[in-house]
Amino acid sequence: MSKGRLEAFSDGVLAIVITIMVLGLSPPPSAAFSALFHEWRRFAIYALSFTYVGIYWNNHHHTFQATRVIDSRVLWANLHLLFWLSLVPFSSDWMGEHHFDRAPTIVYAFNMLACAIAYTIMLLTLIGSHGRDSHLARAIGNDRKGKLSVALYVGAILCAWLVTPLLGFALTVVPALIWLVPDRRMERAMRLAAEDARLPRHPLERGDPGIGG
Repeated sequence: MSKGRLEAFSDGVLAIVITIMVLGLSPPPSAAFSALFHEWRRFAIYALSFTYVGIYWNNHHHTFQATRVIDSRVLWANLHLLFWLSLVPFSSDWMGEHHFDRAPTIVYAFNMLACAIAYTIMLLTLIGSHGRDSHLARAIGNDRKGKLSVALYVGAILCAWLVTPLLGFALTVVPALIWLVPDRRMERAMRLAAEDARLPRHPLERGDPGIGG
């Protein structure tokens, strides 16, 4: 499978995810402006989930722009990520419907945790396909942001279960704020990968005289 087909399929799935989320926003029963205020929880959860899907789309795009090798392992890792992302409308709607109750908040935080773990697995699969010395591997590095996000989601689950669901929800917001800060590492890897792609690879293409030169 070409890289373009994988990106197009992933873009389509994420577009459907966002569409399903917005369709879950029902208009208030009243025509008064005050009715919108009573729906603030739904809007807040929608905005957070939309932000997360946007972050994953952005990171996914940059990662695969710096990717040169697509094999079956990468395809399955990508499908694993899309599976958990496709559940975001469900977990978002359930939490919005029940106003940050314990079980829906835990399920939402678990959904975000599963997405983060799936993305990490995909990155590790890509590194395995490209090698530890590749531009992609160097751009990802030790993935401090990813590890911190996983820790925060685990903390959100524990806080929602043991303390208060609202605190658990607040902790799920923090990774989104962290990832909103632009990450220039992958853009640099994209530039280096593009430069490598333009370099001739055959001795004759490089102008080398060859053995008999």
